[in-house]
Amino acid sequence: MKQLEIILAEKLLKMGAVKVQLDTPFVWAVGWNAPIYNDDRQMLSLPAVRNFVKVELARTIMENLPQAEMVVGVATGAIAMGALVADLLDLPYAYVRETPKDHGLENLIEGNIKPGQRVVIVEDLLSTAKTCMRAVHAVRDAGGEVIAVVAIMNYEFPMGAKALKREKLPLFALTNYTAMIKAAVETGHIQQRDVATLQRWHDDPENWTPADLLVD
Repeated sequence: MKQLEIILAEKLLKMGAVKVQLDTPFVWAVGWNAPIYNDDRQMLSLPAVRNFVKVELARTIMENLPQAEMVVGVATGAIAMGALVADLLDLPYAYVRETPKDHGLENLIEGNIKPGQRVVIVEDLLSTAKTCMRAVHAVRDAGGEVIAVVAIMNYEFPMGAKALKREKLPLFALTNYTAMIKAAVETGHIQQRDVATLQRWHDDPENWTPADLLVD
């Protein structure tokens, strides 16, 4: 029987939510050149995949974090999925904005977090963990107790792992970079010879450039 991480990776590849382009790399928001890109928001338009992910995230929380009292999504990618998961678990929900509003109440958090409330952070992707850590600190500043991070995909970068370790937070991810590359080979989205290029990028994403494609 296939593991969940492979099953989900195959679903995301098939629907085009994860794209691998070695010949025309993407530019990430952090400024990195990258041969892979995730657009998990696409699953919101596909009920079968959306419900699969919603159920698996909720199951992960129920099985591993039964003490959770609230779900908090991270803007913008996890806002919708976080709300769906909270609804399924019948838990309070809020989300952390990228920046505070510049009008009205100038909220950074949309929703109400009670002091001492045990919170699970829901992320779509964990890469550098910068947005995730911003959400963690915002929840703590509001009086909440962050007990874990649950993500759809973990890019498995050391910087992300170090950030979570520093904050003493466990991570539960439905799939990961290793599984995604394995699934991409098995489903014919890439060739086995492409794996070395993808590994070079993963080893040093900040400095990788399309010129590295020429390295055999």
